[in-house]
Amino acid sequence: MKVIAINGSPRKNKNTATLLNKALEGAASRGAETELIHLYELNYKGCVSCFACKIKNGINYGRCGFNDDLIPVLQKAEKADAIILGSPIYLQGITGVMKSFLERLIFPYLRYDKNHSSIFGRKISTGFIYTMNITNEQMKKFKYRENLRFMEEDMERIFGRCESLAVNDTYQFDDYSKYDVSLFDENKKAKVRKEQFPKDCKAAFDMGVRFAEQANI
Repeated sequence: MKVIAINGSPRKNKNTATLLNKALEGAASRGAETELIHLYELNYKGCVSCFACKIKNGINYGRCGFNDDLIPVLQKAEKADAIILGSPIYLQGITGVMKSFLERLIFPYLRYDKNHSSIFGRKISTGFIYTMNITNEQMKKFKYRENLRFMEEDMERIFGRCESLAVNDTYQFDDYSKYDVSLFDENKKAKVRKEQFPKDCKAAFDMGVRFAEQANI
């Protein structure tokens, strides 16, 4: 049983990566082999619309045919028993590298029929972990969930299952006084980091546990 996590943040040891590692710890606690992949280490593009993945009886049917650093990651995703995606929210959406990754991951499995059915061939658990500066109340006010849900529905359509965890009001800087960020109250951010972030880490851990247990069913 293999569970992979995909880090769509440029940081390898901050909020998003920490939560992904917690999710992998949860999966490992149920016997899963785990791996964390950092997208910012790779050189790749989004979908180039070559349609090699759609050619009937073609050598790349159902698989991305554009050869770059992302191909080994897509091959690992194809064999994984669960996939956990992590991204900070930039300009009300996932990062560009994560969006490009998802174009390459999802489109080859998406059949151009009236149901937009999947050719992935089996059901696995997938999940998103989002990190963001805004509060839960602001996220609801500005309808972030509705915007992010489109990608979750695509994952659900292709792989069978998808859930998400939103982590709000994250602590971003070690010293807020160095930056032009008067919008944020460092003391309040520190309080959330101390009191809420451990709960978010536990929720990520539990996601990993669920995914590993579902893979064993």
